Amino acid sequence: MSTHGVFIAGTDTEIGKTHASVALVHALRAAGQRVCGMKPVASGCESTPEGLRNGDAIALQAASHPRPAYERVNPCAMRAAVSPHLAAREDGVTVALDPIREAYAAMAAECDCLVVEGIGGWMVPLGDDLLASAIPAALDLPVILVVGLRLGCLNHALLSARAIQSDACRLLGWIGNRVDPEMAMAQENIETLRQRMPAPCLGVLDHGPSPEHAAGRLDAAVAALLDDCS
Repeated sequence: MSTHGVFIAGTDTEIGKTHASVALVHALRAAGQRVCGMKPVASGCESTPEGLRNGDAIALQAASHPRPAYERVNPCAMRAAVSPHLAAREDGVTVALDPIREAYAAMAAECDCLVVEGIGGWMVPLGDDLLASAIPAALDLPVILVVGLRLGCLNHALLSARAIQSDACRLLGWIGNRVDPEMAMAQENIETLRQRMPAPCLGVLDHGPSPEHAAGRLDAAVAALLDDCS
């Protein structure tokens, strides 16, 4: 089987991209795939004896099988927990696509599928002339949008979907993530998204369960991804 992958975008920061990405890694592994997770660009990294480390990237690395080297999971790591273009400026580094392509290719040679998590929202700047949306375009990946289910999610989701399609990227579907367990009329919002989003719902993740348990809610995402690459 040739390697295939998917880019996990989000409607915003702190809406559960990592939770959904790790859950999808587990779901694909349960379907018999060799799967690696990747977080190409990460700000908010901590200094360790081994170098800069990011919690989201570590979670993806730990869920992966085979387990890749950290430097491949997260080739662009910055210290400050701010927008990546500002974090890169603070560290005196430039986020570039070539190291991301190289890390992706190295992992693709060792697994069946790659789950590539974005940073922030679709149009977060990575540098003066580079946006987060350039990553799936450079890797030629379809996109799954994680929608943080909270007040305002309808606008954020519909605008993000429009931007993804306007950038000529392929929106494979969306995953709802209940980041606000007290959200008023949550089910009605989900139904509105089902009606208005230009791609299908591939799962809704409840608030609380671990990614391993949440994986059971992503059968539709697994089927869509494997069918897309067949």
